[in-house]
Amino acid sequence: MADASGVLPASTASEPARKDRRSVLSSLEIDTRLLGMIGALAVIWVFFNVISGGSFLTARNLSNLSVQSASTAIMATGMVLIIVSRNIDLSVGSLLGFLGYTMAMLQAVWIPTTLGLGFDQPYTWIITIAAGLVIGALVGGFQGLLVAYAGIPSFIVTLGGLLVWRGIIFRYAQGQTIAPLDGTFRLLGGGPEGSIGFIGSWIVGALMCIGIVYTLWSNRRRKRRYGFPLRVMWAEVVVGVVGCLAVVAFVAVANAYPWPSTLATEYAQSHGITEPPGGLIIPTGIAIPVLIMLGVGLLMTYLATRRRFGRYVYAIGGNPDAAELGGINVRRTIAGTFALMGILVGVAAAVQSARLNAAVTNLGVQAELDVISAAVIGGTSFAGGIGTIPGAILGAVVMQSLRSGMLLLNVDSPTQDIVVGSVLVLAVGVDSYLRRRAS
Repeated sequence: MADASGVLPASTASEPARKDRRSVLSSLEIDTRLLGMIGALAVIWVFFNVISGGSFLTARNLSNLSVQSASTAIMATGMVLIIVSRNIDLSVGSLLGFLGYTMAMLQAVWIPTTLGLGFDQPYTWIITIAAGLVIGALVGGFQGLLVAYAGIPSFIVTLGGLLVWRGIIFRYAQGQTIAPLDGTFRLLGGGPEGSIGFIGSWIVGALMCIGIVYTLWSNRRRKRRYGFPLRVMWAEVVVGVVGCLAVVAFVAVANAYPWPSTLATEYAQSHGITEPPGGLIIPTGIAIPVLIMLGVGLLMTYLATRRRFGRYVYAIGGNPDAAELGGINVRRTIAGTFALMGILVGVAAAVQSARLNAAVTNLGVQAELDVISAAVIGGTSFAGGIGTIPGAILGAVVMQSLRSGMLLLNVDSPTQDIVVGSVLVLAVGVDSYLRRRAS
């Protein structure tokens, strides 16, 4: 209502603008939390780039950032389902170190020396990865059984696991560093040789764009079949174009990071290539750990949104009693989430140890904090029933961006922990506020 002067109050005048923004977002059917995360990430990148004098937003730093985020993001996708089901897993850091150390012992000691089969065999990396995934599934499943069937709180079970698996590492070889690792296995850690190069990266980018377009078309067709409201066509086009542009930018940045000059020279000499006057420029392309992270993200998103198991997990997190009355086997589903978490920790352990080309006793220390923080910052609620896989991956990138930016500024480790801890508390506080406001 206008006052005596005929001027609308500020709150009334701004109401149409807020409605227009909400109308646009509802038309695009975009998760506002995810959009806010992208905005926060952009602010972090710009801030650190300005403070560091332009060192942050470089192809080299962004490529390293993507590789450094991979293992945390892989585990965060599983942590989403754990937290959504109203549980927690504090053992992922110690389990990461235990599995990484086990895989290192397998390929550097047990296969070549104990079994006498030699080092760097063609089958070594296959046996190593398979063993890591199986042991991870067994350990995670065992912890899940204790939570689901023995009725022990997940906090206590996984806190015990945090201590047990870390202690076993020292029983292996009295805390010695195990190195080097199998040559093929090392490719999982990235680096110039652990990347797919210029052409391979653009092929992957083209496939990703095709996947985006197909997903939009498939979702639209499915909604039409079941009579659900359809997103307006202009919104479909906007989402598809923005998604494809993001993919193109990602591939372009990956290809803009060249091999180090010494490695390029060695490559030219070993392949009989004459170096040009300015040196041989070999684009690194997308690193294999990043491809693994993207593949895990797609599979986990499909599992969480399109398969019965994922829907059961969200139903349990929303209301466990109603889920059980609805015929869901709550105990088996919870045990399954912990077994799946163990498998994902095995994947992350392979990536992390391959990247270091060694297994060390402090592998995975405090990784559980980064994983939980990534899931929570990505929008997963401790109250259960709410969380997304893409949000967790984005949360992992946000976490690593903070650490990477502070490293560029030579910020000491304790200060980094203070900042990360503050961000975690802030994220949980925002989630609690939004839940109270919604209710």
